[in-house]
Amino acid sequence: MAKEFFVKSNVVFGKNAAKALPEILKEYEANNVMVVYDAGVKMAGISEKVLAEIKKADVNVTIFDGVIPNPTNEVVEEAASIALQNKIDVFVAVGGGSSIDLTKAVNILMTNPGPIGQYGGIGLVKKGVLPLIAVPTTAGTSSEVTNVVALTDIKAVCKYVIIDNKLVPDKVIADPEFTKTMPAGVTAATGMDAITHAVESYISNMATPLTQYHSIKGLQIFHENLPKAVADGSNMDARENMMLGCIIAGFGFSNANLGLVHGIAHTLSAHFHLAHGMANATVLPYVMEYNADTCPEKMIELAKAIQLPVSGNPEEDKYSLSKELLRLTKELKIKTLSEQGIKEEDFDMIANDVLKEPVLNFNPKQGVTKDDVLAILKKAL
Repeated sequence: MAKEFFVKSNVVFGKNAAKALPEILKEYEANNVMVVYDAGVKMAGISEKVLAEIKKADVNVTIFDGVIPNPTNEVVEEAASIALQNKIDVFVAVGGGSSIDLTKAVNILMTNPGPIGQYGGIGLVKKGVLPLIAVPTTAGTSSEVTNVVALTDIKAVCKYVIIDNKLVPDKVIADPEFTKTMPAGVTAATGMDAITHAVESYISNMATPLTQYHSIKGLQIFHENLPKAVADGSNMDARENMMLGCIIAGFGFSNANLGLVHGIAHTLSAHFHLAHGMANATVLPYVMEYNADTCPEKMIELAKAIQLPVSGNPEEDKYSLSKELLRLTKELKIKTLSEQGIKEEDFDMIANDVLKEPVLNFNPKQGVTKDDVLAILKKAL
C-alpha cells in the first residue's frame, strides 16, 4: 500500500547561516516581522545576532520574548494578539522547541479563528498560515522541520499536540554555533529527546522504509556525538553533527509518529512541569524494554546500527538497546523521577492520564494497561 512521506522545509545549514535572513525576508516581501524567543536566548546573545541580520532587510520588527517552557494556551493567545495588532506577515522563531512550537501556534491564529485549543488533533487547521523561519538553538526537538506543535492546557492539566502539514516552518536557519552556549544538562536532555524521536519512530506502527532510514541514521549520529557534546560543549564537530542528526530524525518522526515514551512524558510535563527532553529520557529505557517483545527484530536492528554487541540469541539481543539506553542516561546524569520530585503516590494519577494520550495509537505494543504504565514508572523512580 502506498505511503506518504512529507518534507517541506528549506534548510540553510552551517556556520553563519543567519546571514541568509535578509534575502529570505526580501523574498517574502516582508513588512512586519515578529521575532519570538525566550530569556535564555536573549542572555546568550543569540537574539541580538539574529535581530542584527533581520534589520538589514529594512522591516518593522516586533519582539515577543515571553516564551516559557511547555508553552500554554494563554501565552499563545497573548502572543497572537500582539501579532495581529502589529499586522505581522512573517515570523522568525529563535530557540528550542518551546519557542518554535509557540510560534507555529501563533501562526495558526493569524489566519484561523481562536481559541488555539480547538486545533488539538490531526489535520484540523483549515486555512494556510504565514511564512515562518525557524532558527533552532538546541539540537533535539526537531520542531524546526516537523508538523507538530506541543502545548499545555493548564485548565485541563494536560499536554496536547496539534499535527498539520501546514505548520512546518518554511525556512530553517541551522547554525551549530547557536547551540554552543547550551549547558551540559540541557545538551543531554535535548539530545536524549532526539534519540527518543529516532527510536520511537523506528518502531512505530506507522513507520515505513523511508521514515526508518531517517530514524536509524539520526540514532547513529546522536549515539556517537551526544556524549562528546555533553563532555565538551565547545566541540563544534559534535555540535554540528547533533544539529544535523536532529533534522534527519525530525524527517522520520514527523511522518511515522511516536509512542508510549511521549505519552508518559506529555503527562509528566503537564502535571510536574518537567522539561520535555528530561521526561522522555527518564522513562525511555524502560518503555523500550516493555516494547521489545512486540518488535524484537527492530530492536536488534537498532542495536546493530549503533554497533552494540549481540549474541545471536534473539531472546537476549532484543534487550540490548534498552540496556544501552539505560547506560547512556546514567552516563549523561539524566535524573530519575524521584530526583525530579515525583513520588510513588503520584503514579496512579499519572497512569490514568497516560492512557488518554492519542500517541499511544502509534506504539508498537498495543493494549497498554494501567498496570503496564505503573510498572514502567516504578522502574524509572
